[in-house]
Amino acid sequence: MTQENETRKHPKLVAIEQVSKGWINKYVLTYEKDNDETFTYESVSRKNLEDYTEQLERNAAGLPPEPDAVCIYPILPNDSILLIREFRYPLNAWCVALPAGLIDEGESLEETINRELMEETGCRLRTDLEGPAYQLLPQSGFSSTGMGEENVQVAIAYVEKAGEPQLGENELIETFELSRDEIGRFLDTNTSPIGTRCQLLLEASRRLQVLRKRLALAQNPLTKNDFA
Repeated sequence: MTQENETRKHPKLVAIEQVSKGWINKYVLTYEKDNDETFTYESVSRKNLEDYTEQLERNAAGLPPEPDAVCIYPILPNDSILLIREFRYPLNAWCVALPAGLIDEGESLEETINRELMEETGCRLRTDLEGPAYQLLPQSGFSSTGMGEENVQVAIAYVEKAGEPQLGENELIETFELSRDEIGRFLDTNTSPIGTRCQLLLEASRRLQVLRKRLALAQNPLTKNDFA
């Protein structure tokens, strides 16, 4: 257990009940507080009861999780960002997002990145670079901590076109690209639903582009209007 978890008190998980099965499973977690009172909390997971229990125990012990999925920030050879619009059934709407998907059993992260890129966009990791064509963020993150424990590894990937997308039967995905200079205007005018990771990474790219321009012009200091 990490020192942080040792010193920070929290309720004790005493029971996990699976109340429904499906592609996503629903659970009821029972916690015990310091005063011996209990309370329940509803959660969901793609994991079965055994694997879900094991993951929650690992989290409590401060052990790093194994990513369940990857999210890819694809950069094309012309330095524009490759995005998707996907019809998301839980939203009943098209959503602006980044290519992403679950890691299949036995797959490496690189294999998952390449497979998801090819399936959703018809692209692959570039083959003309001397070093790796992708960089992982130092730590994987959780998708929705108020609902479940799905863990996602974000990868910044340098990609190239390799063919046509290979969509599943019920997948509806369109691709589009944004140049670095178009990102700010897109974020300010977009009204379609957008994935949070996509939104944050695009905002980071917008701000980096502003910094690059200001440094090139030797203009300082920055003001809030620079990011408008």
